[in-house]
Amino acid sequence: MASLGQNLYKADLREFAFVLFEQFRLGEILGAAPYESWAEDDVRMVLSECYKFVCEVIGPLNRSGDEEGCHMEGGRAITPKGFKEAFDKLYEAGWKSLGVGHEYDGQGAPRAVTLVAEEMLSGANPAFNMYPGLCVGVGELLETFGTPEQKELYLPRLYKGQWGGTMCLTEPQAGSDVGAARTKATRNADGSYNIEGTKIFITGGDHDITPTIIHLVLARVEGAPAGTKGLSLFIVPSVRVNADGSLGEPNDVVLGGLEHKMGIKGSTTCVLNFGENGGCKGYVVGGVENAGMAQMFKMMNTARIAVGIQGLATASAAYLNALVYARERKQGPSIKKFKDPTAPKVPILEHADVRRMLLDMKARVEGIRALAVKLAMHQDLAQIHAGKDDALAAEHNGQVEILTPMLKAYASDQGFRVCENAIQTLGGAGYISDYGMEQYCRDAKIFSIYEGTNHIQAMDLVSRKLALRGGADLKKFLGDVGTFAKRNAEHPVLGGAAQQLALAQKAVGGAVAAMMGWTQEGKIELVPLYANRFLEMMAETTVGWLLLEAASIAHDRLGALGRQHPDAAFYQGKISSAVYFALNVLPAVAGRAQIMSGGDDAALTIPDAGFAAI
Repeated sequence: MASLGQNLYKADLREFAFVLFEQFRLGEILGAAPYESWAEDDVRMVLSECYKFVCEVIGPLNRSGDEEGCHMEGGRAITPKGFKEAFDKLYEAGWKSLGVGHEYDGQGAPRAVTLVAEEMLSGANPAFNMYPGLCVGVGELLETFGTPEQKELYLPRLYKGQWGGTMCLTEPQAGSDVGAARTKATRNADGSYNIEGTKIFITGGDHDITPTIIHLVLARVEGAPAGTKGLSLFIVPSVRVNADGSLGEPNDVVLGGLEHKMGIKGSTTCVLNFGENGGCKGYVVGGVENAGMAQMFKMMNTARIAVGIQGLATASAAYLNALVYARERKQGPSIKKFKDPTAPKVPILEHADVRRMLLDMKARVEGIRALAVKLAMHQDLAQIHAGKDDALAAEHNGQVEILTPMLKAYASDQGFRVCENAIQTLGGAGYISDYGMEQYCRDAKIFSIYEGTNHIQAMDLVSRKLALRGGADLKKFLGDVGTFAKRNAEHPVLGGAAQQLALAQKAVGGAVAAMMGWTQEGKIELVPLYANRFLEMMAETTVGWLLLEAASIAHDRLGALGRQHPDAAFYQGKISSAVYFALNVLPAVAGRAQIMSGGDDAALTIPDAGFAAI
């Protein structure tokens, strides 16, 4: 039972080392440009120290931040006690500069390393980590699209956490239909714009952590085209910024209210009114109008990966806490002695259904982590090959495009379900707040909703990503899965599981063909009806593949080291996770493909009044 202010976060550093160095061979790219300053020992030290930091500094604020929440005071948003101090310590320790380039005094770490560090930061306190995460996101967008003057003014301060950041897309009347935005921008003679409009659901839209917040605001300049093509992206500081970086007057960005939420209560989620007094100044990103959506997608894609990591991180924390509880909680005798009233009580870890739930959680968490690190390694390899082998760089970038919607949607959906399963593992103790499980579950629900609902991710996958580069990225993906499955079909331990993977890969290919057929036959409305299920099919196939890849490595290591080695149980756990997932989850992929082939459209044909007589 946890007390207020106690850290509950747990991580398995052995698992991190395996996925980075054994499965994805990170060591092969360390020491070479652009990662010449990094070695394996550096990475291991970073992960160990980061784990220590989150357990000591931000983990203890997770529950207290949830219970206290945020509030308004004098027209400003006030964060929970300890958040500002922890924010300052975070930047002093350098944890948000890991992936920042050396030109901005960053550490230039590989994406794979920053991803694992972000998992720990998010897992220890997801609400807190959103504040610095947005600083990085705004910085990366301006680094890509900003003018030289904008980069010089904003990037050093954003990357050092001196100024906060947000992205402002959603409006009350538009929701996810960003093209329906009404926020307007009016040109001024000095090159600035007057911004006027309201944005909602703005994470970190106002707080007491930094003296100003750099809002990236989508707005429409007078005379611009309708829809998303006419949107421009503006830099709108909450406090005006002078040319020398000093701060001036408030910029007429008014906090309209804080949202009352199910979870992530330590994160301010705001209604913001821009220019309600006619004095809000903004500056178009890069000096280019009507390029807002293309620019914003840079930050949105970064945010979608980050949300996938949030889902993974929260699920992992819930799983490991459930495991510890199951090892310690004694209840009931062994099933082998259920008729003996004098039989001793055993830890619930010995009960079959508890073991099933724990193995299911373990497989999903480790499989999603492998998916995330694989995506990050593609990013690293694209960076390495850029300008040297552009075709290979494009291939790696293509895999990033394919994997991003899967990571965001599947990790966030499964993150919530793993947290739900963790509650079930603890039973009644999971439902009460004392053990932290119900907070994990509440916090995790938003992940499938923000940064583009998971249906938006599914539509992005099926309507855009599968067709990129003439379908070459999809062909490469399916080819890699098929090659692995064929190579391991006769494996002495993993053969049956590899055959299930082959069936899943074939089912995904068949589902792609079915959707193409619907488009050609004028049944395009079936595509969004089945898009979510297709994404889940493809994600489960990916997770199954990566779990089996890990199991193959573990099998070889186990054979070389022997079952008496200290790592033997760890490697056996890898094999068990992969086999469980392949035999218990992957068969559903073919089942969904069969459902798709039937083309049921009952959800489309039911009369509106047929849902209920209300």
